[in-house]
Amino acid sequence: MSERIPALQALRAFEVAARYGSFTRAARELALTQGAISHHIKTLEGLFDCALFERRGPKLSLTEPGRVLAQELKVGFKIIDNACALLKKERNSIRLKAPSTLTTRWLLGVLESCRQLASYSRVQLSSVWMDIDHIDFYSEPYDAAILLADGRFAADVQSLKLFDEWLLPVCSPACRATLEPAFAGLQDAQYLHCSADRRDWRRWLARLGASAVGLERGQVFDTLDQGMSAAQQGAGIAVVDLLLARGELDAGRLVTPFPQAVSTGEGYYLTWLKSSPQARHIQKLGEYLCARVPKLPTQGIDYLYE
Repeated sequence: MSERIPALQALRAFEVAARYGSFTRAARELALTQGAISHHIKTLEGLFDCALFERRGPKLSLTEPGRVLAQELKVGFKIIDNACALLKKERNSIRLKAPSTLTTRWLLGVLESCRQLASYSRVQLSSVWMDIDHIDFYSEPYDAAILLADGRFAADVQSLKLFDEWLLPVCSPACRATLEPAFAGLQDAQYLHCSADRRDWRRWLARLGASAVGLERGQVFDTLDQGMSAAQQGAGIAVVDLLLARGELDAGRLVTPFPQAVSTGEGYYLTWLKSSPQARHIQKLGEYLCARVPKLPTQGIDYLYE
């Protein structure tokens, strides 16, 4: 039976090529030549007596047998990675992926206090810009990730909600002084958008039954942090996450021209694979983070659920 099992190097070459849909990128990641990757694939196709890729000009796509093999190998190599991780010296170290604005506005300070406690795992934080929060634990080098999501994850993923997302318009005090009362002030407002699809303004306006006309106006930013900074400088009004803007609101650097905070039904979740060898440490980290989430303001804000 052992003679029928393909070489691990060939299986790895196929798994990486399938993940990228490219022999060139697979060769680059594995420090091999493109010819070596092609040879490994041909060896596997000869052994299994079926095509694993369809080649149509420059495009490369998996066949159905290739798709099945790639999915199983993706899980299999993750199991191997986890087994090796158990023998590493720093087996209580957690590699954490987190959104950039969440990191700068809250997470960094919390993790700094966590580092001072010897009983907690060391966290290797990677602050990553994600237009739509996402993690693939089988191909990305992280043990855990904090994601803005609706709480529905794959069956093999464990999650712990840290806090809910509440959207609230903010601007500088000087900007608010120029606005007309109530929603009339939106007609001539300069909108600041924290994502290219302008989704936060759309969701906030829709919940209040207000017109979304004019959303094509204003400046568009990559991150919530950039939109908040622009609002603080008087460039216009941004719709932001209430808890992530809490520091600026408490300090008076930002104010809200409209006190309605809208629940999106989403929240920030700490996520990890149930099979992770770090699962116990990640759960403990999650409980630490949950205990340090700031409280929502109790005065001056009207909370509206979806």
